[in-house]
Amino acid sequence: MANARLCSICVIHDFDELVEKQRAAEQAHNRVEELRHSYGPPTHQGGWTGRQSDTYETAWRAWRDLAREAQTSVSEYAKESGKPRNEVQADVNQTVRQSEQ
Repeated sequence: MANARLCSICVIHDFDELVEKQRAAEQAHNRVEELRHSYGPPTHQGGWTGRQSDTYETAWRAWRDLAREAQTSVSEYAKESGKPRNEVQADVNQTVRQSEQ
């Protein structure tokens, strides 16, 4: 499907870009999980240092923003293509998983 640019702030509605956005969101989530594992609970053994808290907060915000952008793009793509949103999301997830193998 051709890219559809509706305005300067609109998302490009291309399936490959949906896959890349989902992949980026998952990588950001993995980073958050790595930090949680590495740092331990924030209240454990005196808590996190200021730097650890800042690093974690930055990673968490990046994950949140990337995940929101991916979900918004999936919704817009589904609307444009006339496909059910859950079907588009499943196709994106399947493509991401296949590319990881």
